Amino acid sequence: MAKTRTHLAELDPVWSRITREAEEAVRDEPLLGGLVHGCILHHATLEAALAYRMAQKLASGEMSEQLIREIADEAYRSDPSLGAAARADIVAVFDRDPACHRFIQPLLFFKGFQAVEAYRVGHWLWQQGRRDLAYMIQMRISEMFGVDIHPAARIGKGIMIDHAHSIVIGETAVVGDNVSMLHSVTLGGTGKEEEDRHPKIGDGVLIGAGAKVLGNIKVGCCSRIAAGSVVLHEVPPATTVAGVPAKIVGEAGCDQPSLSMDQMVQGCGGSKD
Repeated sequence: MAKTRTHLAELDPVWSRITREAEEAVRDEPLLGGLVHGCILHHATLEAALAYRMAQKLASGEMSEQLIREIADEAYRSDPSLGAAARADIVAVFDRDPACHRFIQPLLFFKGFQAVEAYRVGHWLWQQGRRDLAYMIQMRISEMFGVDIHPAARIGKGIMIDHAHSIVIGETAVVGDNVSMLHSVTLGGTGKEEEDRHPKIGDGVLIGAGAKVLGNIKVGCCSRIAAGSVVLHEVPPATTVAGVPAKIVGEAGCDQPSLSMDQMVQGCGGSKD
């Protein structure tokens, strides 16, 4: 058994850690045994666990749990990048959210992570031309999590959405890798135009709570948008913007704002132990 676990850890260290933490959680709190076994320990892979959890959360009288699970299983089988992105997202949440102490927490409890992984399946459906089904998934994500991400939006890996209440990401929005955002962020348009109309967020950007980024504008890599800001113009890389409307107030303060999660205008330090 020890040899098997060592081999598993080498092949998939994220899933190996999740299963180990799940076993510890059952020992510590037996009343959660049904949840933990059903969501994690009954599955052989992270992808299978994600499909099961998504089906549990999004099922309704309009679409059964079994059907949603089959759709998600198909997506994960067809596109290995979905599972790779989920692993990067789990590590991102653990590294950046001080309230996250174990890898199992995003999978079991954090609606920001769950919404993003469900969006990824909806985006896969969109790319397959199955638009109505993608819209169905979008609707259920919005109803269950309070997160509205258009399935056509393009979102990178290593994403952390903290609290994840009232997040809106529009149809032509692009979000790079290793982006962090807090609740009530909007990546929206500015009117009724139908073409490319939503923001393009670079890698490593930190977007504070309640910030609105509107229009087909670029937010440069490793920049910071202060909480409550309304961004209407391009943001250069490695800068901090704040205000309504947002203006440049300084440099980003560090190489990776989205990793440090420092939202103070002065400085950009600190990390999770």
